[in-house]
Amino acid sequence: MKTTLIILFLCCVFLLHSKGQSNDSFRLIKTFQAEATDFSVDHLGNVYLLLINGRLKKVSNTGDSIAVFNEVRRYGKVHAIDVSNPLKVLLYYKEFGTIIVLDRFLNIRTTIDLRKLGMFQVSMIAQSYDNNIWIFDELDSRLKRIGDDGRLIDQFNDFRMIFDSVPRPSFIVDHNKSLYLYDPAKGVYIFDYYGAFRNRLTFTGWTDFTVINKTIYGRDSAHLYSYEPGTLKLTTYPLPASLHAASRITIMPGSLYVLRGNGLQVYGYH
Repeated sequence: MKTTLIILFLCCVFLLHSKGQSNDSFRLIKTFQAEATDFSVDHLGNVYLLLINGRLKKVSNTGDSIAVFNEVRRYGKVHAIDVSNPLKVLLYYKEFGTIIVLDRFLNIRTTIDLRKLGMFQVSMIAQSYDNNIWIFDELDSRLKRIGDDGRLIDQFNDFRMIFDSVPRPSFIVDHNKSLYLYDPAKGVYIFDYYGAFRNRLTFTGWTDFTVINKTIYGRDSAHLYSYEPGTLKLTTYPLPASLHAASRITIMPGSLYVLRGNGLQVYGYH
């Protein structure tokens, strides 16, 4: 009887502790008041807001304006923004197969017309480890690395020769000598820089994806997930109900950037 009471007591303590963690895991730190349709954050904490008026605005982590790019709509709708290198900002216009490369003050450095290079179905791009650009060419089913001048530097083997069903990545992350492709329908594909396939993780249905310090992060409408390869442990963090309707969430070390109708909010998490 005594043992049973001890077990019940410990269970109650655990449940109360878990509830407290769930409520306190996310705390609001700051808010950027802006009518934005998309955004990105670099590792320095600078925020790049894609505003509804067609401008790209770069602000510091304190909210001070740093630079503005006024020609966002020149090639239609921006499909992806890559700011993993703050000195080289990439804007990808999928509809027109065009990449605009900006400097840290959002001045145009160069424009790459992928169609002129014979690449007509590029689904996603990303900054590469050597300051070049990764692209995924769906027509060839290959990952390719090109320079700012459009020159083909390297390419992986045809994915149709490797996989029964070819992934269609909505995210490409170059991190710590590995390349991560995330397909919401098929999961995470991990390669080395030479094109060797390392692993596949069947975490599907995520709407946002990133890799921080070798840990994989993603989220769906109600949960934030983290996974450290090799541990076989997927950790789940319930998101507050107020964040379920977020149009976009970017996960950074210790911070969660949440885009909603009333602006961009920054939460701390642990």
